[in-house]
Amino acid sequence: MPTDFAALDPQQLKLWLQAAGKRDSAAFRALYDASSAKLFGFALRILHKRELAEEVLQESFVAIWNNAANYQSHLAAPMTWMATIVRNKAFDQLRRSSAGVEIDAEPFDPEVINALQDPQRTPIEALQMSGDAKALAWCMSALEGAHRQVVALAYYHDLSHSEVATQMKLPIGTVKTWIRRSLEKLRVCLAKGAA
Repeated sequence: MPTDFAALDPQQLKLWLQAAGKRDSAAFRALYDASSAKLFGFALRILHKRELAEEVLQESFVAIWNNAANYQSHLAAPMTWMATIVRNKAFDQLRRSSAGVEIDAEPFDPEVINALQDPQRTPIEALQMSGDAKALAWCMSALEGAHRQVVALAYYHDLSHSEVATQMKLPIGTVKTWIRRSLEKLRVCLAKGAA
């Protein structure tokens, strides 16, 4: 089994994902076998509890199976697309179990926010780079679903505001407002976590 995301062949993953979109269960199994360990590790980094990460991984692969036909390779690499699903499911899990989640009280590292703006970084890299990633994951999970998706498309997938508006079928003004408000909410949330 591959030990890092770089070892996973994006072209092969794309082929398996496209075949899964056509309901090819053997291709889906191959996709699962190749990527599940890494995606589990990613979920575990966010949730810090094995049983929650296992649940999120299962929910994520159900979502991957159900949405494989909608995968668009020109928007994201296969692992980035799947990791985004895992990340969103993990955020949902954090929201559901918010009573048991503690935010690190260390000062927030601006490098995490910079990673959101760096199109070369995947969601995995952004969350792996420091202990402050847990605080960012928590704050992102507090955003409303559509607002979180707009921010993710703009910063994780490096889409312009107009591209986000087209993909989300929203007016450009709405997208700009949501992004501005969401970034302010993230700033406030992260400042509280550092207090």
